[in-house]
Amino acid sequence: MNRGITRRDFLNGVAVGIGTLGYASLPSLASGLHKSSQDGTNSTKSYPPALTSMRGSAPGSFDVAHALRDGTFWEGAGNPTETHETYDLVVVGGGISGLAAAYFYRKYAGTSARILVLDNNDDFGGHARRNEFRVGSRLLLSNGGTQSIESPSEYSDVAKEVLRDLGIETKIFYKAYDQKLYSHLGTACFFDKKTFGEDRIVPGMGSTPWPAFLKKSPLPEKLQQEIARLYGEKKDYLSDLSKENKEARLAKISYADFLTQVCKADPAVLPFFQTYSHDLFAVGIDAVSALACYRNPDDYGASQYAGFEGLQLGADEEKEEPYIFHFPDGNASVARLLVRSLIPEAVPGHTMEDVVTARANYSKLDQPSSPIRIRLNSTAVRAQHSGPLESAKQVDLSYVQAGKLKKVTGKCCILACYNSMVPYLCPELPDKQKEALHYCVKEPFIYTHVAIRNWTAFHKIGIRQIVSPGSYHSFTMLDFPVSLGQYQFPSNPQEPMVLFMLRTPCQAGLPRRDQYRMGRFELISTPFSEFERNIRDQLNRMLAAAGFDSARDIAAITVNRWAHGYAYEYDSLFDPHWAPEERLCVVGRKQFGRISIANSDAAASAYTNAAMDQAYRAVQEQVRGA
Repeated sequence: MNRGITRRDFLNGVAVGIGTLGYASLPSLASGLHKSSQDGTNSTKSYPPALTSMRGSAPGSFDVAHALRDGTFWEGAGNPTETHETYDLVVVGGGISGLAAAYFYRKYAGTSARILVLDNNDDFGGHARRNEFRVGSRLLLSNGGTQSIESPSEYSDVAKEVLRDLGIETKIFYKAYDQKLYSHLGTACFFDKKTFGEDRIVPGMGSTPWPAFLKKSPLPEKLQQEIARLYGEKKDYLSDLSKENKEARLAKISYADFLTQVCKADPAVLPFFQTYSHDLFAVGIDAVSALACYRNPDDYGASQYAGFEGLQLGADEEKEEPYIFHFPDGNASVARLLVRSLIPEAVPGHTMEDVVTARANYSKLDQPSSPIRIRLNSTAVRAQHSGPLESAKQVDLSYVQAGKLKKVTGKCCILACYNSMVPYLCPELPDKQKEALHYCVKEPFIYTHVAIRNWTAFHKIGIRQIVSPGSYHSFTMLDFPVSLGQYQFPSNPQEPMVLFMLRTPCQAGLPRRDQYRMGRFELISTPFSEFERNIRDQLNRMLAAAGFDSARDIAAITVNRWAHGYAYEYDSLFDPHWAPEERLCVVGRKQFGRISIANSDAAASAYTNAAMDQAYRAVQEQVRGA
């Protein structure tokens, strides 16, 4: 805690803090056009993956969008400057879906097709971005957002073909991902003083018999017995119901209510379980159906939902594939491979191995001589047909870059940004479609990465991950052990390491979508300095007894703030049941003339393959109408 904050960290913290003062009172930002800190220089004068402190939804990346949302942007914006640039396709959004849309369109139209990708951030990839750290001479990589290629065997034929075309052979991860490195290290639970009366870290969670594990905790004996019962008795609490009716019952009750109303547990046990669902659902067990929890076990193997084992719902289908399909920088490498396929000179190399350590050349992304261009720090503010919808031959795209309003035209346009932004970009959409698009309230969360000088404290305790249900960050783990190409993972505890820490800023007790709205406000209004203070404090409290010292051992911190994180996935607890064609993601993504919509929101599925599939659908819509 006694370590100085660098000037860059201080400035980033102040930028968010100042934005908070206005955001809290929902100011007029039309002036967002002029106040935006998107100066158009970050992508060439610095190297975005290596920037630390506040990343993800970084300061300055959303000011213009918020002004557009608040209805104040056009008050002082004036008319856009004509760039005289015309493209076959303009894509709004440079994430996996936007890059895949450019990839699919070029496959159809040929290498001479002119394509422009606009993105409001200083880096491409959307949520699939990477964090780079240097600790001494050691390069450390981690995912800034999207983690893995999950269950690649279940990808559509279209998405599988993308992976093949990019040179991604998923079988390589069976060797690249060291599944034995942490085999002797387990899971600990950190009981914090505010929630449980005492700071205490207890290893052996999930591996030590529950009565013995809980006996070491600061929980009262009665609660220890209750939790041990929930895990141990294997009772069919719904024995009077058929399997089908059991699932119907679980679909309409939260996991918290399942524990207290069905399993008859003392409500005082809930704080222990509350954050089990944070990683997948970005809310606690009060806002997720019990059925969703049953069907979605923890990928990390850190926690296990209690109470289901005796319900006789049928044997759980074991995953055919382990959770190992992970580049050292997560799916940022997928984004980088897409960029390489579109603009080869921007990402040197030829293989999935060499992309890991390739240094992207951001100056090559937006070259006039290139048929495909990626324009960063450029926030789209309007997508409008030139002339009547029925006869229009092109779409006019207005965007803000370096505080200036500009316009380009495209024969067609794909909006691969967040669903919630589409109605503001395209106000001519039918009201029913705009309403459907607004239903998607993306799930906010924090992926914090902390570069530490060694991981001996974890080794000494005998753990690789920590569940901390009452703490600022609810989960901490040693990074995924992947060595690929020239990149070697730190396998020795004396070597530097990256810690992954998860925070989900939800507000228990509210409906799920309202929790996401409240969480988003918290993320945008929290300065980096507050995150840093909590990170240092929590790591000290959890690990100091094993010799960890935040002031000495932390080399760098990157807070990946995703105020608009995972795509909203429907859950039976709060969402109605729709027929497939009536699902709001289907209604919202409907083609509008020469404008199509592609993103993971359009599938209501927060996965890379969904983003690719939606990009393919959107391109096909425009190809058929060409």
